[in-house]
Amino acid sequence: MVFPTETVYGLGAVFNDENALLKIFAVKGRPSDNPLIVHIWDVKQLSSLVSQVSSKAECLTKAFWPGPLTIIFPKRSLVSGVVTAGLDTVAVRMPSHPVAQALLRLTDVPVAAPSANLSGRPSPTKGSHVVEDLFGKVEYIIDAGPCPAGIESTVIKLEPDPVILRPGSVTKEMLEQALGERVAVANPDNQEHPQAPGMKYRHYAPQAPALLFEGDPEKVVAEINHRLDQGKSSERIVVISSSEHLTRYRNEWVLDLGPLESPEVAASRLYDLLRFCDQLAASQILIEGVKPQGVGLAVANRLRKAAGGCIVRVS
Repeated sequence: MVFPTETVYGLGAVFNDENALLKIFAVKGRPSDNPLIVHIWDVKQLSSLVSQVSSKAECLTKAFWPGPLTIIFPKRSLVSGVVTAGLDTVAVRMPSHPVAQALLRLTDVPVAAPSANLSGRPSPTKGSHVVEDLFGKVEYIIDAGPCPAGIESTVIKLEPDPVILRPGSVTKEMLEQALGERVAVANPDNQEHPQAPGMKYRHYAPQAPALLFEGDPEKVVAEINHRLDQGKSSERIVVISSSEHLTRYRNEWVLDLGPLESPEVAASRLYDLLRFCDQLAASQILIEGVKPQGVGLAVANRLRKAAGGCIVRVS
């Protein structure tokens, strides 16, 4: 079953039903070494999944659950290796979306759920996105409209020291304030053995090749216009721009990612815009980078993944 969360739509299966779990991987075309996140509706359900809840983990559950934060715990032996990709840890979160909460309460068992899209594609933030990828492949799709956050949960590992494995809308700054200590961010380019979803493989990618431009905003605009001037008239090049620069591009298709100082807007729009580029049959996508601070760190992470590491840095 596909259900909405505050982050993206999820494709769920009961956490200890291996046949159902294997179907998730088959439907998505998901690599088996990419672990799943287990969703719960009550913190009491942790006891069936994890062998220990540290004081740091307890601090974060009180501060951010329910909400878009996934915590890596040492797992209990009964948690299937299909869920954990053979790791001795399990990723758990408590979603805040009312439909997800109601569904989890009704099932009253933890539910493992990755994003409800074909592996590698932009994550689904609308029911229509799920239909594009999975229609006829799943039995039920609960459509509750757009997902408010529009970007996957933050994933944090706490032992031996706090490290963000995947940035999200619970920011580095928020985590540091809650824990009272420094929180590191994992290097996204060094993830041969992923401990959380979204770390190893190309993700969030549109069909057309994307090129990401990072650096001084004025020079980014100039460089993108230079590329546009060099393009062939037969090409359908799409620019994804900040709101402030929409009218500055010499191009037919310019899409609004949101204001430069509002990365949460960019987070909510990003995947929908990437999918719209596919609908336009774009031949190439040129994207303005965002400042990697606050929620912008998560948006920058997704943009770099979507571009497959094809980044132009201007200064």
